[in-house]
Amino acid sequence: MPETTFSREEIQSFAQLSPFELKDKFIQLATAAQADKPGQKDTTARAMLNAGRGNPNWIATGPREAFYALGYFALDESRRVWTADNLGGMPEKKGIGERFDSWTRRHPDLPGVEMLSACVQYALSRWAFDKDAFVHELTDSITGDNYPVPDRMLTHAEHIVRGYVADEMFGKKPPEGTNLSLFATEGGTAAMCYIFDSLMKNGVLKKGDKIALMTPVFTPYIEIPELDTFEFEVVNISASLFAETGVRQWRYPEEEVAKLADPSVKLVCLVNPSNPPSLALSERVANQIKDIVATSNPNLLIVTDDVYGTFVPGFRSIAADLPRNTLLVYSYSKHYGCTGWRLGVIGLHDDNVVDEMVAGFPQDQKDRLAKRYGTLSLEPEKIRFIDRLVADSRSVALNHTAGLSLPQQTMMVLFSLFDMLDEGQAYKERIRQIVHRRLDLLLEGAQMKISEDDKRAGYYIELDLLAEAERVHGKDFADFLEKNYEPVDPLFRLAEQTSVVLLNGGGFDGPQWSVRVSLANLDDLDYLKIGHHLREIFNDYASEWERSKANG
Repeated sequence: MPETTFSREEIQSFAQLSPFELKDKFIQLATAAQADKPGQKDTTARAMLNAGRGNPNWIATGPREAFYALGYFALDESRRVWTADNLGGMPEKKGIGERFDSWTRRHPDLPGVEMLSACVQYALSRWAFDKDAFVHELTDSITGDNYPVPDRMLTHAEHIVRGYVADEMFGKKPPEGTNLSLFATEGGTAAMCYIFDSLMKNGVLKKGDKIALMTPVFTPYIEIPELDTFEFEVVNISASLFAETGVRQWRYPEEEVAKLADPSVKLVCLVNPSNPPSLALSERVANQIKDIVATSNPNLLIVTDDVYGTFVPGFRSIAADLPRNTLLVYSYSKHYGCTGWRLGVIGLHDDNVVDEMVAGFPQDQKDRLAKRYGTLSLEPEKIRFIDRLVADSRSVALNHTAGLSLPQQTMMVLFSLFDMLDEGQAYKERIRQIVHRRLDLLLEGAQMKISEDDKRAGYYIELDLLAEAERVHGKDFADFLEKNYEPVDPLFRLAEQTSVVLLNGGGFDGPQWSVRVSLANLDDLDYLKIGHHLREIFNDYASEWERSKANG
């Protein structure tokens, strides 16, 4: 194959972009490459394979059917109150539980009714809710006829999602002696923005403070601290261990984690399981962080983004081990194939160091915060940080209209309850198998080796091409690549020559010569093709190296 049509200088300039923006350039190249083949008969041979984004190509159908069935019940309840040419009333609470049971018996063939009934019955048995109150919350919420009250999260919804978090994020062993309060947000991305914003607004973090990132990490965690709003001093905790020559382990050395012992490090952000390496935090590292918090840095704040936790059997969030120090972020988007729904939560245990720090502020800072939140309470100093997050999400003045939309909260509840049923557990095993099957096909095609790890989520994979060069051909070949090409050169070649789109691992603060492959969004055999194309590009470099030696 020929080299890329771009000069090294042009590639250097493109490499300054965020990986998600650079991806758009690769898509343009891949699309143009297809258009350059007007006489090509087998168009499928050059179909663009975009493994750059993590949007899954599966969805959970059962809880969605339950959602739509609930919608029909809600409309019947509305028409029961008031009916006049497309006009209905607000569902009535009294007796709605019995009416729900009667309605489900009358509509046994409606898709989703059986799942909806199973979800409701499970919730009633696990939490002993008042039946009318719970069914009315579901019915009124899917109708969307009221503002969210409570604004942070609906009462029954919070109980259920807290149970989901306990099951899936805490391994069914939540920390004892403290309650987890939740704030329902517009996906994990909104959660990230709200957390950074409120920590600054409340003076818990200040411009220029030192924070740590456990890298490689999802790019926004790299880019947000650099904004002029924050300008944080960033310390990288790098996953730099190797299993063997040329095979990255993507694990954190003890000396890297030890950087968190510095009390001037106010916050550490991690994605767990990691993005892109897709590995859950090891018990060794979790214990080291626990020791650091217990000794040298007791006020260390931890933001853990656990969106991929459900893909690792027996996953346990660090929020379960360090409940006082940790803000947990979770999104439903990847597990349930619902990125368009924008469903996420922030979790903070009621006994936490953030509230403790705010309570210990000097009087002038307390006065400033009392003024900020004074319109919400006669005792603003008693407003917890989790509730300040809600107020800040609507610039305080619009706190009375804050909160995630009620249909969104209803979908979140049904996803959570579905997971607690046998059907939901079977679904979870199925999607785990999907990503691992695709990983095996990718590696078969690429002829590359990765470390064995029982905490691998497999949602993404990060492949270090420079390490692979050394593993296969030795250090001389790796040195040749570094000297003669830019780290993103392979990605340009892939896009131009094979219409394959991947992301550069350097954009996630991983090794510059690494690439990220999403294993979620293409058909299984596409990953075999991507692997083959990656190996072809790799072999082209090897041929160029051999020619350079012959001519040298």
